[in-house]
Amino acid sequence: MLVAGFPAKMYATNCWVLATGEGSECIVIDPGMPDVSMELADLLSKHRLKPVATLLTHGHLDHTFSVVPICDGYGIPAFIHSEDRNLLINPAAAVSPEFASTLGAMTFVEPKEVKELKSGEEFELVGLKIKAIHSPGHTRGSLMFLVDNETLVSGDVLFAGSIGRTDLPTGSSDDMMKTLIKKVLPLRDEIRVLPGHHQETKIGIERKNNPYLIEAARASR
Repeated sequence: MLVAGFPAKMYATNCWVLATGEGSECIVIDPGMPDVSMELADLLSKHRLKPVATLLTHGHLDHTFSVVPICDGYGIPAFIHSEDRNLLINPAAAVSPEFASTLGAMTFVEPKEVKELKSGEEFELVGLKIKAIHSPGHTRGSLMFLVDNETLVSGDVLFAGSIGRTDLPTGSSDDMMKTLIKKVLPLRDEIRVLPGHHQETKIGIERKNNPYLIEAARASR
């Protein structure tokens, strides 16, 4: 599987691109802010890729800001959990009051085609088998995507050495702990993790070193 990506200039949100190989169709995950269309176009040209869908791990603006120009520009759908779909048109509903105040003069719309995902839904895109894992805690509709049972796109659920914050609207520390126990800990150590921010890692590394997973393991006993 080809894995490529780049961090957006604001908040260094990882925009991931997955495909079976060079010169094929691909999926785009979490196009951030500001508009990353040009960076994405350069990456697609480099690997001779054609996007067919955009997957969103959750509805925070630093992961969705470029979804409209990318989806509508390429004529492709956006996939998002039903619980976070409203954030596409009302991102202020899940950010800090300070950040929300800066969005007051801005208008947001959905891409022309949006598909809602449910927990445990399995589907195939560009020759890749994808499982949507509902993982509330960072937001109510956070998702992780397990690709070909070997790569986890974890969004802001799991980072190298940390987890996503739970203090923003629709976040919940209790839900995050349940997600870590029920959704992350059962995964195999060998699974590669592509997080929403910072460097990639593996489940086994996080199981041994991530203090939040260590705490979750203790809580589950």
